[in-house]
Amino acid sequence: MPARMNTASDLPDTKASAVDEVVMQIRAMIRDRHMGIGDVLPGEVELAEMFATSRGTIREAIRTLKAYGIAESRQKLGAVLTDGHNTAMQDLFAFAMEVSTDAFQDIQGFRRLTEMNLFDLLVAHLDAETLARLDAINAAIPAATSADEASERDFAFHMALVSAAGNRTLTQTYGMLQPVIRRLMMAGKTKRSTLDHVFAEHQAIVEALRSHDRIGFAYHMDRHLSAGLVFMPDARIPGSRQSEEMGRA
Repeated sequence: MPARMNTASDLPDTKASAVDEVVMQIRAMIRDRHMGIGDVLPGEVELAEMFATSRGTIREAIRTLKAYGIAESRQKLGAVLTDGHNTAMQDLFAFAMEVSTDAFQDIQGFRRLTEMNLFDLLVAHLDAETLARLDAINAAIPAATSADEASERDFAFHMALVSAAGNRTLTQTYGMLQPVIRRLMMAGKTKRSTLDHVFAEHQAIVEALRSHDRIGFAYHMDRHLSAGLVFMPDARIPGSRQSEEMGRA
């Protein structure tokens, strides 16, 4: 990263440069040690010795990591790694996103491109335990007492499907999109008929996987991902039959 110039003297701001360098060194250490959320960073003295710099520079570098949501202070522990940055960005995205037909079609279009193409991976990886887990998650959906609880269980079902495919990048992507997907999933979830439809479509998807029915899997997944469109505030869906089939987002 280029050194920031001091406007008073036109000399490089060496303090800023040193802090930036230490931030990069700490991030490299986190990566090399395979540290994750909840792990505690070494103390200031140890980091200063490790990177041959002052405790003041280390303190500023830790403040930078905290500002980006990478770490936070915990009493008696010190600086602990967190996912505050990702969580904040996810929540902001979900809050700012307009719930509309366009938003629904964009998100569901992404899901259609991914989930509908998981069949081969799922058939290769699914076992009796995973299928039983999908059944258990789905069975809890009709008993949900709120739209938020129903969307949580609906998302858990699809997250379990994606995770079962064994693609870690896709699983992480779905995790990042959770607030947005769940916000769309809440549409219509206050109606008991909607919960029953969600349960039935999930069940049909699982049965298609059990019987290795590629066409059935694609059909039910496509119908399921399209269903919630009727609940969008600006939806204009002609035909009462199509409207009656909606409610399974």
